[in-house]
Amino acid sequence: MKIFISNVSGKALYEQIYDQVKTQILEGTLTAGEPLPTIRGLAKDLRISVITTSRAYADLERDGYIYSVVGKGSFVAERNQEFVREKNYKELEENIRRAAETANRCGIGEEEFIEICRVIFRG
Repeated sequence: MKIFISNVSGKALYEQIYDQVKTQILEGTLTAGEPLPTIRGLAKDLRISVITTSRAYADLERDGYIYSVVGKGSFVAERNQEFVREKNYKELEENIRRAAETANRCGIGEEEFIEICRVIFRG
């Protein structure tokens, strides 16, 4: 598992950890049942507080991305394919919404926006 944190990103450190672990799970980089670093180990590697990594893991567990076993550690939870699809779909909708807002600010009409999307989609 690779985590990169930035003190200048404007995002809380625990949010950065949460987002990166979640992304790796949704992309399949981290697979179901795979063990995660211990809270203390991750804190040491990232040179941050144990409280920070603990908060990120707690949030990931609350949202169903990981589970913990007392005395064994934290692991990537089984992902229902429909759940993964829905999460990715929601992320896609948010990205398109932001792109549409940008297009509106630039005076780009609906047809031109859709054509830009087609070009990008087709590569």
